[in-house]
Amino acid sequence: MLTLLDNIVWHALNGAQAALAQGTDSARRYATGVTALIGFAEPQRPDFAALAPFCAAGERFYCIGWDGKAPPGWHVEVESTIVKMYWDAAMPDDTAAFRPLPLGASHLAAAQALAERTHPGPFGPRTFELGEYLGCVEDGRLLAMAGERLHAATLREISAVCTHSDHQGRGLARALMHHLLRRQLQRGEQPFLHVLHDNPARRLYRQMGFREYSAPRVRIVVRD
Repeated sequence: MLTLLDNIVWHALNGAQAALAQGTDSARRYATGVTALIGFAEPQRPDFAALAPFCAAGERFYCIGWDGKAPPGWHVEVESTIVKMYWDAAMPDDTAAFRPLPLGASHLAAAQALAERTHPGPFGPRTFELGEYLGCVEDGRLLAMAGERLHAATLREISAVCTHSDHQGRGLARALMHHLLRRQLQRGEQPFLHVLHDNPARRLYRQMGFREYSAPRVRIVVRD
């Protein structure tokens, strides 16, 4: 099952999250506002021509596992290395000293503002449709959040892990992750996540119980 991680975005777009997808048999994207990820049946030979009719000029997308030359009508804006990690430990304890709050439509503006401030990855007005999102709220302020993004077969991603800079060091995001991990493991799912290779959180995730699977290229590509 872990081999699905090799092309996880494509498997999610063609499986459990197909209702949120747009595209063809060779190239797909998440609907506008869900998340800016694209997937291809052949990631090393991505069919950008098939994807183009579903993308507006100027749209930016994250593309994982491709390092070729940008085709006509597209350009690469940023590239880096992203590490895929999967949970390889016992069920974590429930460490939350607070009650995680399920996030919904009434929390969207605060969640988008927190994501804009902390940059945990692509986050849009429909991201909550991808799975369960939890937050730590004090005095009406969203201090930290974590949620679920990609889902393929029994693989379930933890994503959007972030904490407001004024409240770091309290273990808020870690507690939210533990809560999600416990739920996923109780459902018989395999948790995983993505983290940029130079993100200090990578070390924390290893300490928590995640193991590194692969480190492919990730690019932000733009439709001209």
